[in-house]
Amino acid sequence: MNIRMASRVLLVARGTDRPSSSGTEGQRPRPAGVGLGCLLTGSSGAVGSVLTRWRRGSTVPRGLEETRRARPPPPFPARAGRDRRGRSLSAPPGSAAGGGEPPAVRAMAGRNPGTELELGWISKVHVNRPAVVRHAERIKKWRTVKGNWQAAWLLKAVTCIDLTTLSGDDTPSNVQRLCFKAKHPIREDLLKALDMHDKGITVGAVCVYPARVVDAVNALKAAGCNIPVASVAAGFPSGQTPLETKLAEIKLAVEYGAREIDIVISRSLVLSGQWEGLYEEIRQCREACGEAHMKTILATGELGSLANVYKASMIAMMAGSDFIKTSTGKEVENATFPVGVVMMRAIREFYWQTGNKVGFKPAGGIRTAKEAITWLMLVKEELGVEWLTPELFRLGASTLLEDIEKQIFYHVTGSYALQHDLAMA
Repeated sequence: MNIRMASRVLLVARGTDRPSSSGTEGQRPRPAGVGLGCLLTGSSGAVGSVLTRWRRGSTVPRGLEETRRARPPPPFPARAGRDRRGRSLSAPPGSAAGGGEPPAVRAMAGRNPGTELELGWISKVHVNRPAVVRHAERIKKWRTVKGNWQAAWLLKAVTCIDLTTLSGDDTPSNVQRLCFKAKHPIREDLLKALDMHDKGITVGAVCVYPARVVDAVNALKAAGCNIPVASVAAGFPSGQTPLETKLAEIKLAVEYGAREIDIVISRSLVLSGQWEGLYEEIRQCREACGEAHMKTILATGELGSLANVYKASMIAMMAGSDFIKTSTGKEVENATFPVGVVMMRAIREFYWQTGNKVGFKPAGGIRTAKEAITWLMLVKEELGVEWLTPELFRLGASTLLEDIEKQIFYHVTGSYALQHDLAMA
């Protein structure tokens, strides 16, 4: 696709409906180190060397060359006060807003301090839905990996999973089983066949209801691992509870030992345009979380439009959210790739404005290994390899791990797993 055509792919704009189509401005250089060879070099480094070992003496699988080829993402449209590359016209060249090198990746403990409410950031937002859908579909078609490369991507996906059980019939016994699976997500002999058995591969977190937090904390402590426990709160999944009740539930979950809190916003505040009220609600939830990291669930399937998704994302990050999350998993429409594109564009805009990195978590309806790889590819394309760590990217899923393990079983053995071959998740 030539530059003239690429310049017309409008995803999210502020203050303009049409980007300029002349010249070569708008091409944002691809961040350093986006080849698949550094895909698995996350903060833990647990699966960092597998691709290097597999690459030596091997040929690139068919269809992978397009994945490895440098391909600039769609350009950013011009908007008031900023040039075509998204740089502030008044900021110094060396700053993040002025187009300088982005600051180093912040550790999870660094948190997002948030900002004052800036309604000017969302006042003139327009989302070209057909362009967003085309871009998301294009990513899905570009990205096809097979063989050893696919196994490497899948192992990366495992480390980013929030292994979840949010059922009304949850008991201490099935939470304990879930925690065991969290520590041993892939069968030991399969990891040995890949020479990955000593890399400490675990899931990103275990996610449960507040009433089951103590069970999860005790089970993980007995297993001798430091996997964080995440708890949903703040009126999950509907959000239709008084703010005082939401804050009390958050504090109780933290007191029980939850290190991450997944709150849910009041969708009515978005649909009625009460952005100040939404900001204040999320800000108070952030304060109630204390040292626990806060993921804000937007329930995008109930927000009415992609423009509302973008605005709610920006408000949540201004209010101090450490992650923004697509869905509760209980809506009719959950995580979709177009919604993911819009939310990631909001994350990137917030990063350029403030220098603070915010994580992204798609959740709901992610059941297959192929979908997990597509999400990883989309994050890599939109935000860069630096976001492909458990500190900045999570996959909310309850059944995804089972399919990933089946795919790895097939890769190692050449045959499909029977029902009794894999431990229950």
